[in-house]
Amino acid sequence: LIERGIAGNLNLQQAEARIREARARRAVSKANLFPTLNGTGSVNRSSTDNGSGNNQSSTLYSAEFDTIWEMDIFGRTRRSLESSEATLQADHEDLRDVLVSLQAEVALNYVEARTYQARISVAEENLKIQEETYQITQWRYQSGLGDELAVHQALYNLESTRAQIPALRIGLEESLNRIAILLGKQPGQIHEELKVQKPIPVVPQKITIGIPADIVRQRPDIRRAERELAAQAAKVGVAMADLYPKFSISGLLRASSDALFGSGTRSSDIGSKINIPIFNGGSLRQNVKIQQAIQDQYLIKYKTVILNALEEVENTLTSFSEEQNARDNLQMCVQVAQKAADLAKNKYQSGLADFGDVLDAQRSLLLFEEQLVQSNGTLVMDMIRLYKAIGGGWTSQTEDAGN
Repeated sequence: LIERGIAGNLNLQQAEARIREARARRAVSKANLFPTLNGTGSVNRSSTDNGSGNNQSSTLYSAEFDTIWEMDIFGRTRRSLESSEATLQADHEDLRDVLVSLQAEVALNYVEARTYQARISVAEENLKIQEETYQITQWRYQSGLGDELAVHQALYNLESTRAQIPALRIGLEESLNRIAILLGKQPGQIHEELKVQKPIPVVPQKITIGIPADIVRQRPDIRRAERELAAQAAKVGVAMADLYPKFSISGLLRASSDALFGSGTRSSDIGSKINIPIFNGGSLRQNVKIQQAIQDQYLIKYKTVILNALEEVENTLTSFSEEQNARDNLQMCVQVAQKAADLAKNKYQSGLADFGDVLDAQRSLLLFEEQLVQSNGTLVMDMIRLYKAIGGGWTSQTEDAGN
């Protein structure tokens, strides 16, 4: 599913298109380092009538080439190229960020779908048990061994469980549709291949994610923010270069002839030009301040992204660790609740217990089984969120007996 998502996801295709745009913009900035050469040509045909009926005609061919080169003495063009290069690198990191998010979202929705399937299975299994209990209460009431209240209690307990299943099926449908959208498909197109229930994936007992500083460096959103800051710093250099003169060299070559390849007149001009900003109402200096203020904003954004990344990693680590403890406790609860439900049912059939004990035991069993399934799914989702929080990829290892 992840591989198909990489091939068909629309957000990923959009990020790839942004990279192509940034690459072309960098090429435009690089082209400004070199001279420009333009050429024009013309053909003029004229005829005259001298009144005697003899027309005289002539054809004039002319060509003109002009070139101009702005010398990058104060680094304006080079700084513009640096900005374009940094922007391209930022777009590459944006693509990687989209890729990591895509992989995580596909995995999260897959686990969510399997969790819903498991919850539906638990509800249906409990439904069978509660139907048997309802039949027992009816038999005991008809034989005079039980009362009508127990029958009604068993019935509303049964219907309460049955009423939970439609909401679970809605959640399953939404998860499957979301996976289809992430894969660039229409809703409903992957239902057939995922309709067979499969277990919730199992997480390793121990994972190693490395040093926090390394985690921060490998997150694409942090690297993107750093490249955006570098691009804006280069734009400050461009604005400062506008304060200084611009030097350029230009040349012009003209040629004209009455034959296409014949000899004719030729002329050439070459010169240099200096453009000095003398008075502009302070707009150039204000533009420098504007670019510097924007740079400060990118710097604050960069620091904010780092802090948010550290918070996200810390929260997901804590959530993963604590959910493991909760899952272990719920496993014990389910085992004990199963024994209690069986014992209460047997005692009720023997007339040694009230039906309220059976009702409480079955409710507790359904609750704990439901919570255990959700905890198993949440544990896997926490690991996926941790993968996303550290920027994708870690070394997972099962816990060795000797460690």
